[in-house]
Amino acid sequence: MDEADREIRNRTYALFVELGRAPTAEEVGPGTHEAWRRLHDQHAVVLDAHGELLMANPFSAVPTRYRVRVDGRDWYGNCAWDAIGICAALHADGRIETTCPDCEELIAFAIRNERPDVESLLFHCLVPAAHWWDDIVFT
Repeated sequence: MDEADREIRNRTYALFVELGRAPTAEEVGPGTHEAWRRLHDQHAVVLDAHGELLMANPFSAVPTRYRVRVDGRDWYGNCAWDAIGICAALHADGRIETTCPDCEELIAFAIRNERPDVESLLFHCLVPAAHWWDDIVFT
C-alpha cells in the first residue's frame, strides 16, 4: 500500500467515525474510487458491486444484526467479533446487541474497560479463518 492509498484509507476511517456512517467517495476526496479499488484488492476495505464502501472493518456501511452503541451513537459491526472491535477502535465502552441466529433471542452485553460484562458468551465461526476472504460478506 503506497502513501496515497494509506492516506485515503485513514481519511475514510476518520470520516466514518466523524460522520457516524460510511463516507461517500466524494466526501473522502479525489482519487478515492481508484484507491478504494486497490484497497479492496488488498483486503483493506470491502466494496459493494457498485464500487461503494461496504465494510471498513470493523465497521459496516450497512445495518447488520450487530448493533453497537457508543457515546449515544449507533454503529454496525459485520459480525460479533467486529462489533467488539468497534469499541476497541473507538477506545470506548459500549453496548452490543444482536440476536441468536438460531432462535432469534436477544443477546446484549456491554464492553467496559476493554472487557465484556458477560463472560459466558461464545463466539463461533462457521468458516475457518484461512477462508474468510473467499467470501467475506458471507463470513
